[in-house]
Amino acid sequence: MTLLEIRDQLDEVDQEITRLYKKRMDLCAEVARVKIGSGKAVFDPKREAEKLDTVASYLDTDFDQKAIRELYQQMMNISRRLQLSIMTEQGKTFDTEYHKAGSCIKTEQDGVKVVYQGVEGAYAEIAAREFFTKNSQQETDYSHVETWKDALDQVMADAADYAVLPIENSSHGAVTDNFDLLLRYPKLSIIGELDLPVAHALMSVDGASISGLREVYSHAQALGQCRTFFENHPTIKPVPVLNTAVAARLVRDRRDPGIAALASVRSAEIYGLRVMQYEVNESKSNTTRFAILGKQKSYTENARKISLCFETAHKPGALYNVLGNFVFNDVNMLMIQSRPIPEKPFQYRFFVDIEGRLDEPKIINVLNGMQDQTTELRILGCY
Repeated sequence: MTLLEIRDQLDEVDQEITRLYKKRMDLCAEVARVKIGSGKAVFDPKREAEKLDTVASYLDTDFDQKAIRELYQQMMNISRRLQLSIMTEQGKTFDTEYHKAGSCIKTEQDGVKVVYQGVEGAYAEIAAREFFTKNSQQETDYSHVETWKDALDQVMADAADYAVLPIENSSHGAVTDNFDLLLRYPKLSIIGELDLPVAHALMSVDGASISGLREVYSHAQALGQCRTFFENHPTIKPVPVLNTAVAARLVRDRRDPGIAALASVRSAEIYGLRVMQYEVNESKSNTTRFAILGKQKSYTENARKISLCFETAHKPGALYNVLGNFVFNDVNMLMIQSRPIPEKPFQYRFFVDIEGRLDEPKIINVLNGMQDQTTELRILGCY
């Protein structure tokens, strides 16, 4: 046969496959209607495993058996998504604690209490003031604690209404410890976020000079964001501390011209330090994303993002199948971050941000689909 003749026959086969595919989907739609009436679950793992074994038995070679399993696995995923979409149209929802509310910000008469880690001048304080100036009409009381865990404990104990937590930086990546920390507080939710442009200034006491510095103190992330500075000044040692503003206060208290801090310009003003160099960070578009956490399981009509955490079975294709729910439902994934599961060596959980709101049909379809394909699924917030 010529190439053209082969292609003509392939076209005929594809037409037949397409016809049979449509017939199969029509039957799957009928299955969905039967299940709606009976209350049966969409996902039947035993039935799917039997089907994969059956279709594989029709073929002889290992390659063909593996290929037909992959093909049918995807067809069954598509069938399941079709059934879920029909059920959503018939009123099926994803069971969640979250509810739509007029506002996610508390409006008690005594004002709003916000806690952050560090001391005055910390970027978390700057983020908190910027967020609540924009989003709350109430008087806001700001306080600080030593660690991020302390901040979340304050909210859990009702000593504060909200905590401000850095999640990721545009040039240095995720604040991984804080991703892990989110899971330790299932009663807290992300109710908002703020992207804060971050410009680290090098500061010290009067009389200090860059050429005379021995050490520079700052948070580990800030030191990493200023890597080029340390490459250009190899005799200066970067020293990590809990917080950028803590570094500035330390430099003030020691009064040593041989040490400096990398912190916000606000920190220099608060602690009476002289700025020796502005915008030391490598990326001039350096931005840190802060999450605002509170106890409310609510979201507003203008919410545009959902944060999720999930775990999958430890087997080939598990993550691929979960992420397929986003593709199939035209949901944009904004971020994905993996973190090790301590009690399961070399297995990982995933943090994902997607565009959407919890009451949208396509999001309900995504969550229902994910629920069947994950071993654990948690909504961290809709905001």
